Amino acid sequence: MNDQDKEIVKRVLDGETRAFSILIDRHKAKALMLAVRILKNREDAEEALQDAFVRVYRSLSSFEGKSSFSTWFYRIVYNRCMSALEKRKEYYISSLDAEYDDAPPIDVESDDPSPEIRLESDEFRTIVQEEIEKLPSMYGGIFTLFVIQEMSYEEIVRITGLPVGTIKARLFRARALLRNVLLKRLDSVSSLKV
Repeated sequence: MNDQDKEIVKRVLDGETRAFSILIDRHKAKALMLAVRILKNREDAEEALQDAFVRVYRSLSSFEGKSSFSTWFYRIVYNRCMSALEKRKEYYISSLDAEYDDAPPIDVESDDPSPEIRLESDEFRTIVQEEIEKLPSMYGGIFTLFVIQEMSYEEIVRITGLPVGTIKARLFRARALLRNVLLKRLDSVSSLKV
């Protein structure tokens, strides 16, 4: 477990309940991004995240430290999102054609200071962000954990409870979907500029 998270958890368990807000601040942005990717709706994602924080607070004394706090926490967030999808009867159902503009953008920096290159980079970043947001929930959450939050397969296994083979297959499928959609969009954008 991260030493800083470990110290904060200890402070909360020792009765310093206000220290829990530090844990919230440290993990809420990435957790919200994960929830939005899965639920495809910021309001639902915020509700699931709030519920996850309440569950974490109530269960903090049962946290054994066998994994990092963040892995344990993201597991709870992931499970809350899956429960929300099941309640909506939309478990793993999502259209690639639907538009979702609620998730925070991915920050991709350009090495070339040229204004033309920057404009193209900004356009590409926007297109990639839009298409990541459109990934079906079963791919979007795992893609976010692996690519954006840079978690290992083992951490994702602990968070999702899925076998590593399933995670790899879903990552492969997410990349294939993104590649196909991005190629089509970039071709259409290129043909408009000609």
